[in-house]
Amino acid sequence: MVEKANAPYPKPDLHTDIGGLVLDNPVMTASGTFGYGAEFDGLVDLKRLGAIVVKGVSLQASAGNPPPRIVETACGMLNAIGLENVGLDAFAREKLPFLARLGVPVIVNIYGKTIAEYARLGSLIDTMDAVAALEINISCPNVSAGGIAFGVDPSAAAHVVQAVRAQTGKPLIVKLSPNVTDVVEIAKSCRSAGAQSLSLINTITGMAIDSESRRPRLANITGGLSGPAIKPVALRMVWQVACAVDIPVIGIGGIFTAADALEFIIAGAAAIQVGTANFINPATTTDILDGLTDYMQRHEIERMQDLIGSLVLNSSK
Repeated sequence: MVEKANAPYPKPDLHTDIGGLVLDNPVMTASGTFGYGAEFDGLVDLKRLGAIVVKGVSLQASAGNPPPRIVETACGMLNAIGLENVGLDAFAREKLPFLARLGVPVIVNIYGKTIAEYARLGSLIDTMDAVAALEINISCPNVSAGGIAFGVDPSAAAHVVQAVRAQTGKPLIVKLSPNVTDVVEIAKSCRSAGAQSLSLINTITGMAIDSESRRPRLANITGGLSGPAIKPVALRMVWQVACAVDIPVIGIGGIFTAADALEFIIAGAAAIQVGTANFINPATTTDILDGLTDYMQRHEIERMQDLIGSLVLNSSK
């Protein structure tokens, strides 16, 4: 009698919930690394993405910082783009129509210099049917507080979230800064203020110097470090926050492969965002998606929900 070959394990269910917004899969783009989506059209199948997070949008257009504003580093890069963007009106008129045709959830990353600006952005975007959710970037200078970033103070972070929450019914994701003493304290404050999901981490502040000229390599002097160099820090913070709050966490930081993404998901992330890797291989997101599917089939994991937070801690001896 000839035995039948084992049938391949069924394709897993990759759906995930990031705070009221259900995605077909957990692979998203990271704000500031994927433009407004159209820049990658033809380089990657955009319709396969779980969601597209556009670069940060402010009320008014911004030219950003002067060059040089990007420097390559060991295992990463420093950027001091300065949140250059076209402004909300131009985004809605020129960028959003293309995104709306994709059938993929569009998440708009917003930033402001004051709480009133954040609130105004929330109010205006609330009327845009093509926008599925907002991601609040609280790693911005707080002009009213002497240049302190909203994201490093629990009270200031909460006030921003409350202000936006009052203006929109769309799901709210808050992007956390790693440049803090206790990221869990900030996370809890945002959760209490109305955040439905938390994404972390943003870039880590760093700098580079040209030893020949003895001058900073960035015109802004300091910039945000991203790429594989920050992955261990990001992974640790995602695990800490996922253990501390009862809302979904989105992992960001040095994710280049499916194995990287899996580390974040196993640590507790309900979804991940791909950033710096997009500059090296535009198809990184879909490569990761294929890798996640292959991993779950090989390990006979039926649902993404069964993988999230499945970290096995070493038992004490």
